Amino acid sequence: MKRTPVNPWPWSLNFGFNQAEIIEGASRQLVCAGQTSVDAEGKPQHAGDMRSQMTLALDNLEAVVNAADMDLSSITRLTVYVTDMDEALRNFGAFGERFGPLGATPPMTLLGVTQLAFPGLMIEIEATAAD
Repeated sequence: MKRTPVNPWPWSLNFGFNQAEIIEGASRQLVCAGQTSVDAEGKPQHAGDMRSQMTLALDNLEAVVNAADMDLSSITRLTVYVTDMDEALRNFGAFGERFGPLGATPPMTLLGVTQLAFPGLMIEIEATAAD
């Protein structure tokens, strides 16, 4: 698979994402449901702690992608929903810690919402991946 970044403005690279990517030669596409800070039984974890919720949601996303024989560098699109934008931005380095070492800068959208599916959840991450 060949990925070509499209960045008419470079500012988004400072935040770890491309404005767009051209994907060529992909043979499989994986569309992931939103991943949150839940344990293996689906019980919310880390109430009130955005950083810990972000880390667990990323762990869960990575587990789903790995189960499809892909990795985080296969992700071609992220949509992140948060209930506290200021707190999310303070902790967004967690994304850089995961994607930065892979040189991965998938196009991303960050949205503030009033609530997520279960009380106490502060973040949900949707992803599309390809290989």
